[in-house]
Amino acid sequence: MESSSSAAAAVAAEREPTVSQKEQWALESQVFHIYQLLYNIPPNSQAAMLELQRDSHMEYLVKGLLHLGPSFSVLDANRPWICYWIFHSIALLGESVDIALENNTIDFLSRCQDQHGGYGGGPGQMPHLATTYAAVNTLITIGGQNSLASINRAKIYSFLRRMKHTSGGFSMHEGGEVDVRACYTAISVASVLNILDEELVQGVGNYIVSCQTYEGGIAGEPGSEAHGGYTFCGLATMIIINEVNRLNLASLTDWLVFRQGVEGGFQGRTNKLVDGCYSFWQGGAAALIQRLHAAAAGSASSEVSDDEDSSDREEGQPSDDESSILIRRHTETEPLFQSQALQQYILLCSQVEGGFRDKPGKNRDHYHTCYCLSGLSVAQYSRSKDADSAPLPGSLLGPYSNLVEPVNPLYNIVLDQYDEARDFFSKAPAL
Repeated sequence: MESSSSAAAAVAAEREPTVSQKEQWALESQVFHIYQLLYNIPPNSQAAMLELQRDSHMEYLVKGLLHLGPSFSVLDANRPWICYWIFHSIALLGESVDIALENNTIDFLSRCQDQHGGYGGGPGQMPHLATTYAAVNTLITIGGQNSLASINRAKIYSFLRRMKHTSGGFSMHEGGEVDVRACYTAISVASVLNILDEELVQGVGNYIVSCQTYEGGIAGEPGSEAHGGYTFCGLATMIIINEVNRLNLASLTDWLVFRQGVEGGFQGRTNKLVDGCYSFWQGGAAALIQRLHAAAAGSASSEVSDDEDSSDREEGQPSDDESSILIRRHTETEPLFQSQALQQYILLCSQVEGGFRDKPGKNRDHYHTCYCLSGLSVAQYSRSKDADSAPLPGSLLGPYSNLVEPVNPLYNIVLDQYDEARDFFSKAPAL
């Protein structure tokens, strides 16, 4: 009798939902309730419900540049990131701020620039690869002679060389962790500033290949779990250094496409909840893979000339022209993910009255605002023939006023600002 009862209890325990299952079902219930509201109202009302609340977002973003409350003190070492999240979001909306605010930001970031190279999280703080990436991207996004010329390329190159690790990767800071994020931020900065060379590239590809997992995605370091943020960082880095074919792109693609959940958004890891920020980390990675296919198709017709052009370049040597061409090459094909579903999740579940959030029930913040808008851009332009051409009919969800600016997904910089910086730094004197 006791044995039978124990067996029944064991079966019941096995059938008890896990904490993760309960959280997933609760989120699905919240999201599907929102979607049901949309489907049950007239079409003209649906358009209003799907509208990108531009004015509210701009008010929220500009307010963040002017003043942040005491609760933001925990982000004291991340101030260049706050600048990037806000300025990039504003640029995606096709807006700008007044010159005085731009100049104040340039001055602040100049005070974050270490005398020996790189940017710290604030004035007087030690230089760090993550905040160097954020500061450089902010200054490129602001644009103009004053902003771009404030970046000390020679000292940044010296800083990147000091961060180079014996593993082939990079340390985030002096004595800091070595991971794929460090590889991406270092290589991205070097590439966009036109200071990338073989010394910086050496061994990076080997390190990133060692981080690709059995699932197909890329982990932060060897032996860890595949993760959306690190997968984007690893993939983008390998494209920039022209070694992307060393990755198992088939398994990476397979892992990536299954990260889009039934809610329409992306999760960062297997069996995790969807999160608005992965709209870019996973959506941007999917866009890069799609463009790799388009670039391969486009180069097949000019294989002979390509071979001749590359004959004098050693294998693995970076080619800025190739990564630039990749960004410009699109095909009018279906994206690797459900772009309309992603836009719906961003607009209905992540958007609030001023800013964006992770998911229903969470609070807005500048980080999620930045990456939700970046993901919205990737989704809107996912079937465009050219990088900066208007989305094809049916690609844009909601009213046409929802259209945001196209980004260069390798760097997550709005395309016009990237083009200006590329032209500026291509004319800069050699180091």
